[in-house]
Amino acid sequence: MKKKKTILDIREIYERGEKVAVLTAYDYPFARLMDQAGIDVILVGDSAGNVVAGHENTLPVTMDEMVYHTRSVARAVRNALVVADMPFLSYQADISDARRNAGRLIKEGGAQAVKLEGGVHLKDTVRAIVDIDIPVMGHIGLTPQSIHRMGGYRVQGRGAGPSDELRRAAAAVEEAGAFSLVLEGIPAELAKRITAELAIPTIGIGAGPGCSGQVLVAHDMLGMSGDFAPRFVKRYADLGEMMGRAFSEYIAEVKEGSFPGEEQSFE
Repeated sequence: MKKKKTILDIREIYERGEKVAVLTAYDYPFARLMDQAGIDVILVGDSAGNVVAGHENTLPVTMDEMVYHTRSVARAVRNALVVADMPFLSYQADISDARRNAGRLIKEGGAQAVKLEGGVHLKDTVRAIVDIDIPVMGHIGLTPQSIHRMGGYRVQGRGAGPSDELRRAAAAVEEAGAFSLVLEGIPAELAKRITAELAIPTIGIGAGPGCSGQVLVAHDMLGMSGDFAPRFVKRYADLGEMMGRAFSEYIAEVKEGSFPGEEQSFE
């Protein structure tokens, strides 16, 4: 049986020049299948608010909900590193809250690391969490918890000023002690440059191929998010269509009385 990955294993993957493969999961079945397939990192994302709960954005997601989803994922995982998102207002207001809530995701949720969004202004928060021995994955660029400031889901870092700002943000998060950094929704060349400037792995989503690894929302890459199809997502399967056909077939068989048949019945 393989040993469960730690942040040191992710570091070794990065130092070998191998790409780090990351996917989101929010429940036991998805996490079990990803883990068996050999995924390096499972991110329990606050994107659960979108793809599981049906919210327009991630802002309504609570700490209790994140603990629940993280616990469900952690039960399934035998090999991958489990990282849990810290939801909106669980770390922004107060460093003591940030430490306490990060601890909940480790102690109650079973995660091995947490992820939080922000750059220079959250340097002290990242450091405070790392200082109590909780590994932190950073996240800069298009940060979904900041959509109101950004005016929606827009590519970040275009132009000299915004580009330099993101480079400073990346350096600040690394200096604060993060073990890795998500780069979301930024130009590919900028992501490549930031990756070259850092000594920690970068995980791209909508940031081109130059990052140290990649992450996708599982429901998006499996065609389960309806018509939502951002440019950076590749659909590896269309399970949404397959499931729709299965549901329709079941309904038809129930209505016509052909299910259950003898093979699904007891004597």
